Amino acid sequence: TGPSDASPDEGVVEDLPLIDEKAVEQLTEGLISHYLPDLQRSKSALQELTQNQVVLLETLEQEIAKFRECNSILDINALFSEAKHYHSKLVNIRNEMMMLHEKMSKLKVSGTNI
Repeated sequence: TGPSDASPDEGVVEDLPLIDEKAVEQLTEGLISHYLPDLQRSKSALQELTQNQVVLLETLEQEIAKFRECNSILDINALFSEAKHYHSKLVNIRNEMMMLHEKMSKLKVSGTNI
């Protein structure tokens, strides 16, 4: 076998130093203890933010409902104004009809006397 037949990974395992399991455990604990408090504070802040957003959404929904109610009240007020307008028109028409009826009655009376 020539030099081209040799595996590229050959001899790599022998070159790695032995890994001390206790050192890996201590490094892991150190890394976790360094970052964990910040991560827990971030988690707590995110939970509080989420709760505040829920409260804000509920408040917005209540305000939207109030605006819808106000719009429907405005619509009702517009309907009452329109009804009042048409009522006065009807009263005027009735008065005109009564006046015309009186004139017709007078004309009939005066017509029969002629």
